[in-house]
Formats: sequence, structure tokens, C-alpha cells
Amino acid sequence: MTTTLPMTEVDDRPALLIVDDDQTFCTVLANAMTKRGFTVTCAHNVDQALELAEACAPEYAVVDLRLPGPSGLSLVEKLKALDPGTRIVMLTGYASIATAVEAIKLGATHYLAKPVDVHEIMAAFERTTGDADVQISAHPLSVGRLEWEYIQRVLNENKGNVSVTARVLNMHRRTLQRKLTKYPAKT
Repeated sequence: MTTTLPMTEVDDRPALLIVDDDQTFCTVLANAMTKRGFTVTCAHNVDQALELAEACAPEYAVVDLRLPGPSGLSLVEKLKALDPGTRIVMLTGYASIATAVEAIKLGATHYLAKPVDVHEIMAAFERTTGDADVQISAHPLSVGRLEWEYIQRVLNENKGNVSVTARVLNMHRRTLQRKLTKYPAKT
């Protein structure tokens, strides 16, 4: 189901595309962003999002990493191909270094881990440079987090193919699937 909030006759507000399979999240974020001056359109998978973007290229997009079917990473690449000026913020509840790096390489403006609030998304849209003053953790990553990061890197190298990734990791496919459904280990 695609949700579009009403547009006025002459609408010069910036267009925002929100792509997330959580319809409640989309509705709440769409309402908040409309109040901040955006014309908002929502989609719940890559195909819907591309259809909407081809009809009217958005100036801004908020894209979830995990979507039914192709991932949000493929959508970032396609949105940038449609309009290189689109400012894209990638959101995910399954943050990893590998997916963050790929999102930025594919053209995302910023990458945020859920839960996230509207202020963080607005700030991410405005970011044009990195932050040399970002805090560096005094503690190394946990073994669980290192495992998660490694799995994500290998999965990304295999274009999201779980069967191939399981073979490369010398792991049973179902074991890998169970690990992928869990949130990443804390740092």
C-alpha cells in the first residue's frame, strides 16, 4: 500500500519520499515531516518507491535498509541514478559498518541507526561534510559485534545471497538466517 499525503494546488515545498515497510512508522514520520514543510509520499518496498520516484523525483528520501524484496541499498543507487541531487538518509535497526559504508558509497547523505527522531533526520539532510570531532569509543568492539560486522561484510560481498554467504562462512544456512534475524550485538 502506498500512502500519499494531500498536496496543495501550487506546492513549492520540497518533495520527500519515505520508504519503510513499517506503515505506522511511515505515517508518524510523514506527519512530522509535513509539519516541517515537506510534501511527503510513502512507499513500503523498492518497486513502489521507484514508481513514485520516476513519476516525481524527490529532493529528499528516507530509506530503510531492510525492505521486503530488494534492500534499501539497491534503492539508494537507483534514486541517485534518477536524480544525483537527491539527499538520502538510510535508516536501519540492523546497523553495521559494512552497510553504512555501502550506503554512503552508493550515494546516501547519511546513515542512522533506529530508533531515530525527526530532529536527527533533519540534521542528517543538512550534513555535507564529515565530523572530525565525533566521539571515538575507548572500548574495542565485543566479539559478538565483530561477528555481526564480519557476517554483514561477507553478506554484502555476496550481494545479499544468504546461501552463498553461508557456504563462504562454512556455516549452515539456517544458522546464518537465525543470526541475521537478531539485532546486532552491542559494542
